[in-house]
Amino acid sequence: MRDVEGATMAIAARHGNDDFGIALSRLSDIETKGIVPSIYRLYALAVVYRKDFRELMSWFGVDLNEAASDVALVSPPRTHVLNVMDPTSSVRIPVRLDPSFDPRKTANLGRMVEQWGLVPLSYLSQFANHQYSYGYIGSEDFSMYPLMMPGAFVQIDESKTKIEQGSWRSEYERPVYFVETRQGYTCCWCAVRGDSIVLQPHPLSPVTVRILKHPQDAEVLGQVVGLAMRLGGWEHSSPGPNGQGPAALN
Repeated sequence: MRDVEGATMAIAARHGNDDFGIALSRLSDIETKGIVPSIYRLYALAVVYRKDFRELMSWFGVDLNEAASDVALVSPPRTHVLNVMDPTSSVRIPVRLDPSFDPRKTANLGRMVEQWGLVPLSYLSQFANHQYSYGYIGSEDFSMYPLMMPGAFVQIDESKTKIEQGSWRSEYERPVYFVETRQGYTCCWCAVRGDSIVLQPHPLSPVTVRILKHPQDAEVLGQVVGLAMRLGGWEHSSPGPNGQGPAALN
């Protein structure tokens, strides 16, 4: 225990912060009395014992792998880039499906899953594609309503930042872009007019068209290539400023 005390004091000295140091008495309290260490002391213990900081956090009931599930409980009003899953080290996925599952036919996937398994994300690195990032459509962002409901999650292809021009047979074929403006993020159709970009909402949306300087006032982060959204369980009230109405989850 004295060695641990000395090691944590060395860490505290290196960082110029006494909060990293753990005295013998405090170390004994953590070990025998269930005292919860601060984030600084937890870091120091992780370094001293050569353990993953996330594993130590899980011992005290904070499992970062649950972030993907917990994020669905919070509905921020503004659209934003999603980074909360970055520190996730493992994910629970279906590892065995019912033999009768036929991918050609519509089915209840929940009933087809025979077994779920916890898979370390390091094993999925072969499928990693760093050109994709993820975003969340704010609960008060009605820009693409009803094509994209507020509260939806989108997958963004960051390699596709050039706005396509042309005509499309339906609204589903027209590319949707994830755009960062000085006021925040938005998800919408886009068009280029000279040195300006037109942020075009869905025709049924209460949001108005915006024309901004490009790229000074609006930067295209990428094209939306994937979408996950809830179709029920929410209702909208009257539109707020700029035509953006809040959405309330039931």
